[in-house]
Amino acid sequence: MNARPSPAMKVVGRTDDLRIRAVRALIAPQLLLEEMPLDAASLACVGEARGAIHRVLHGADDRLVAVVGPCSIHDYEGAMAYARRLRAEAARLERELIVVMRVYFEKPRTTVGWKGFINDPHLDGSFAINEGLKLARKLLIEINRLGLSCGTEFLDLLSPQYISDLIAWAAIGARTTESQSHRQLASGLSCPVGFKNGTDGSVRIAVDAVRAAAAPHAFMGMTKTGQAAIFETIGNEDCHVILRGGRSPNFDAAGVEHASSELAAAGLAPRVMVDFSHANSAKQFQRQVEVAKDVAGQLAAGEDRIVGVMVESHLNPGRQDLVPGRALEYGVSVTDACIGWDDTVTVLDLLAEGVRRRRLASAD
Repeated sequence: MNARPSPAMKVVGRTDDLRIRAVRALIAPQLLLEEMPLDAASLACVGEARGAIHRVLHGADDRLVAVVGPCSIHDYEGAMAYARRLRAEAARLERELIVVMRVYFEKPRTTVGWKGFINDPHLDGSFAINEGLKLARKLLIEINRLGLSCGTEFLDLLSPQYISDLIAWAAIGARTTESQSHRQLASGLSCPVGFKNGTDGSVRIAVDAVRAAAAPHAFMGMTKTGQAAIFETIGNEDCHVILRGGRSPNFDAAGVEHASSELAAAGLAPRVMVDFSHANSAKQFQRQVEVAKDVAGQLAAGEDRIVGVMVESHLNPGRQDLVPGRALEYGVSVTDACIGWDDTVTVLDLLAEGVRRRRLASAD
């Protein structure tokens, strides 16, 4: 039986854009940056945080980088309420921790689903991307003005042109760590970048990504004026591996040792960041607290190869589905489940104490 031709195949006289339903104008990055410029307070916050993280990654600062916040941003006001609370904790623990708020606007999907605040800021399938870009930039400016630096995952290759000047630290996710395009992107980003190990747990993929991103590259992209261009990078010396688990967790001492050995074999500094969520918590959000206890114990025992952690945290615990016509619960994630605020403070205190005890261990 012959397969039925798709509607696109029936178009006569064309061979291009046969499956494109519509094309809409996208605001040029430079226009958005002129409308919402980087002010002095934000500039200072981003610059200081990047410098501090650089020193941690190169062994000149013994604090722990803690990337903490919602799995994804879906509510502007809720995000600001969270940021104000986290800013107070960051100030309280600044001798032990460099706290970076997790401000994720783009969500990779295994199949389909809500793709994030930039793609669909109204959460209703209207895909008001220009509005999403404006809201994302506005939120980052406000958070940085508080004196709290921001971290995000870069998924779309164009979105960094709109917001990267406001990002102190960035991640490349497990699904895209192996992507040559994302490695090239990281080689030209101005901030430190963490590559997650593969979804199957492979650390080698992330190690290869760190090596690739440290090298110069030339690739096609879009300038801030919206023009197609060839970018030539010098490489990023501030890339590192993030352990997020795979078929089994890899947050423990054995996981850190294995990753460090892989890095050393590749001629790279054996320093890693540990993601408390995802496969390391078996996708059970409450287990992040248990992972924190284990990592804090490693720190207290003198483990200096762990330079950072990631925590999925929100104002309230758990997650909720996006259901048309149903109001959302305030401060609850609409993507991966997060620990609530009380557990977040507990985790930060555990980590800070681990850093204090590590200092004592190194002094002996």
